[in-house]
Amino acid sequence: MRIARAVALCAAAAASVTMPALAQTWPAKPVRIIVPFVAGGPTDVQARWAAQRMNQAWGQTFLVDNRGGAGGTTGTEAVAKSAPDGYTLLGGNPGPLTVAPSLQKLAYDPARDFQPVILLATTSSLLCVHPSVPAKTLKDFIALAKRQPERITYGSPGVGTVGHFATELFNTMAGVKLVHVPYKGAAQYVIDLLAGHIDAAFIQVTQAAPYVREKRLRCLGVAKPQRTPHLPDVPTIDEQGLKGYQSLNWTGLLAPAGTPREIVNRIHAELAKALRTPEAQSLIQQGFDVAALGPDEYSEFLRAETAKWAKVAKAAGIKGP
Repeated sequence: MRIARAVALCAAAAASVTMPALAQTWPAKPVRIIVPFVAGGPTDVQARWAAQRMNQAWGQTFLVDNRGGAGGTTGTEAVAKSAPDGYTLLGGNPGPLTVAPSLQKLAYDPARDFQPVILLATTSSLLCVHPSVPAKTLKDFIALAKRQPERITYGSPGVGTVGHFATELFNTMAGVKLVHVPYKGAAQYVIDLLAGHIDAAFIQVTQAAPYVREKRLRCLGVAKPQRTPHLPDVPTIDEQGLKGYQSLNWTGLLAPAGTPREIVNRIHAELAKALRTPEAQSLIQQGFDVAALGPDEYSEFLRAETAKWAKVAKAAGIKGP
């Protein structure tokens, strides 16, 4: 017992010396940002933006490593098991961090195995219906769904995705039951909604806005408390009576738990500064809302989102794989 304690004390002493030195020299080599999805999606876009800004700030290479699979849990697990030295970061997304815990047993604990660094940006969705649906407003749509229970269909990128949970949250708050039609990706269900094969869906703002302007889709509400500048005349779901309704997609950077706080703070400070510059307009123009939450605020945000989606999963009886 004495030997084991002595070893532990020596290790702790070594760490107390090593970690400050590591933080002072970081980044001394390339830093990898694992994005647990294929290239081209919102998480990938925002992670690459962050990588470029950090490259410019510190003159070091920041590489985006796309590791898609299992709804984002594969790449997320890889970061959880990485050394907490600041050289591996995660491009975080709701799916594997705040939704998946309520659906399946994970090889990592989102609350224990990660150190949140910065919430970069959020993006909201629009509740859209095909023009053939006889509802001009959200109030009309809810009334129609109550008259025709389990008749109106909605699409999502798949079971356990934000699009799925956003609609089930809507079901719960509106007291209706729309029928879920899961797809294998966003592009597929948008195509079917445009063709009238399904009735409704939550679609990200920048993807849906052109179809709404062309009147190929009808937008019934914005899925966050503030209206979107892309369609400023469209009211939010919240202001139309479902008070508190909000469903956000978001991207943030996280590090393995135990990463020196000095490194975490340096990354946050640099990116928060960049998000306040005109350079951030490239994100805003793509429909992202700048957030820049710090480590502690981001941690609280993750706890609240996880609790919210757990309640949705329980109320809707959603089962994971």
